[in-house]
Amino acid sequence: MGRIIKAAEIEFGKKGYYRTTVNDIAKRAKIAPGTIYIYFEDKYSLYCHLLRQYGHDIRKKIAEAVKGCDKRLEIERAGLLSFLKQVRKKPHMYQIIWEALYINPVLFADYYETFSSHYKAQLDEAGEEITQMDNTVLSYILMGISSFLGLKYVFFDKNADLEVAVDEVVKFLRFGLTGGPEPSKR
Repeated sequence: MGRIIKAAEIEFGKKGYYRTTVNDIAKRAKIAPGTIYIYFEDKYSLYCHLLRQYGHDIRKKIAEAVKGCDKRLEIERAGLLSFLKQVRKKPHMYQIIWEALYINPVLFADYYETFSSHYKAQLDEAGEEITQMDNTVLSYILMGISSFLGLKYVFFDKNADLEVAVDEVVKFLRFGLTGGPEPSKR
């Protein structure tokens, strides 16, 4: 099954979901097309599997990267750097994840809602260490920062130093947009 997944990643990443056929995936995996149907009902179920796997793998690698981090800013820094390194290694993840919006908007929403719910749980645990606000909103703000930094440093400026970019995000998280005093706690 590993060869099928790897081949699907490459094909979906290069051609997109709609222009990729089961035969393309089978050819790249060097298997008979029927073999794919042993593991997956159709191309869509293979795509869904890949999307779920990305979400799981990204969260797992971030969890490994933040092990041993004590402070929330340290956790955010390590997690963001982990994410950016992952997508720099596999830039096709963006194509595959974002294309879900056009394949099945519910699938796309579920991907981000799942990611957000896991992130929110981590933010809830931070308690008074972070600004008291709606942590679902905060999770989407932080995911948006991660997502667009990934676009910048994976597609637009592939050779930029990720550490420098992440340190700028941490500066923003620490001092906010205006650099003013911390908002009062609710």
